[in-house]
Amino acid sequence: MSTVLQPDYPIRTERLLLRPITPDDAPAMLAYKSDAESVRYVPYGPLTLADVEERIATRWSTTRFEKEGDAVCLALEERRTGRLVGDVVLFWRSESDRAGEVGYILDPRAAGHGYASEAVRALLHVGFDGLGLHRIAARIDERNAASIRVVERLGFRREARLVESEWFKGEWSTLLIYALLEDEWRSSIIEQ
Repeated sequence: MSTVLQPDYPIRTERLLLRPITPDDAPAMLAYKSDAESVRYVPYGPLTLADVEERIATRWSTTRFEKEGDAVCLALEERRTGRLVGDVVLFWRSESDRAGEVGYILDPRAAGHGYASEAVRALLHVGFDGLGLHRIAARIDERNAASIRVVERLGFRREARLVESEWFKGEWSTLLIYALLEDEWRSSIIEQ
């Protein structure tokens, strides 16, 4: 990629604003990032306020893609109320393979309203239209039924089931790999 991709923020969906995470988001993020059940399937344990503030100042502060390996984390803000309901991430995994990956976590109080699907759909636009990706994947613990429903609703196809492939948080985890190709995504948009 020869140019930097700086998405126009906030990214607007029907009910959400996807925007850069700010230090003011720390208390709201702590509400779900400190809860063991909420972070059960993400690659970190419950966080303290200091942990959240440090991550906001460092790894969650990137707002643009400059090179392979970059990741942009965005806050999910309810447009109607201004309430933070979760956050999402888009990873640029490979420039030569034009590959990316999505991740998401919601405050449990906001679960079940379709916010994750709405937000990931917006990330697909950034990845396919903005970064020119060919393939976007999602890696999901097999026990995470809610997350599986999100990607299946968006047209991702299950490509692999890696049985007890990772020692994750003190136990073996079976990992599901889902993916969506750019042409599959564009076909689904036409059908809508």
